[in-house]
Amino acid sequence: MNLYGVKAIYKFEMARMKRTVMQSVLSPVISTCLYFVVFGSAIGSRMGDIDNISYGAYIIPGLVMLSLLMQSISNASFGIYMPKFSGTIYEVLSAPVSYVEIVLGYVGAATTKAVILGLIILATAKLFVDYSILHPFWMFSFLVLTAMTFSLFGFIIGIWADGFEKLQIVPMMIVTPLVFLGGTFYSIEMLPEIWQTISLFNPVVYLISGFRWAFYGVSDVHVGISVGMTMVFLTMCMTAVWWIFKTGYRLRS
Repeated sequence: MNLYGVKAIYKFEMARMKRTVMQSVLSPVISTCLYFVVFGSAIGSRMGDIDNISYGAYIIPGLVMLSLLMQSISNASFGIYMPKFSGTIYEVLSAPVSYVEIVLGYVGAATTKAVILGLIILATAKLFVDYSILHPFWMFSFLVLTAMTFSLFGFIIGIWADGFEKLQIVPMMIVTPLVFLGGTFYSIEMLPEIWQTISLFNPVVYLISGFRWAFYGVSDVHVGISVGMTMVFLTMCMTAVWWIFKTGYRLRS
């Protein structure tokens, strides 16, 4: 494996985070802090407990997951789209690096940035809401696995998109609604039975449920199912990336 090539792509993408701290870090952190203030402090103080957990603490995993998914997709999609837009993608494809190494560089950097942001948000949440993490190892594992999965998904979107507008269509029109309807602000057990069943078709439910279990030991679905569904989506993304490089879809034309 050409580790120098992977390292070069990785360092280039990480350097972009340093150049755009306002957009990459401060903006999502401030946005999430507003959720903590409004829902955690203002509204949360008037809400009852959910599964014996204060409302402000209950929504923390969902809010972290919201930022994690959006930033994973954004970082990975923008990272691969810009070389396509500027034409430098041909230099990358002709370099002595394999497709696997290219994906490792771009997706690895996007995953790292998303995980760093998630940890910053978790630390910031302590300023607004008191919470505990029952299973720190599994919390971090879910954080990394989710960031990796959706960075791959963002990588696919970046290759598919042929304009800056398309980079925002999937995150804003599909992912955000799925997160808000995936149990971020409530337990799906609070819904009527028919809507509980419908919610189980939302893949984000399994991500938030597993992540919340790592915090408090409670979940809407069994944690094993959450891990399994995440692995299924990860496998689907890996298969799609393999097909893209095998066929050259929107890379060689």
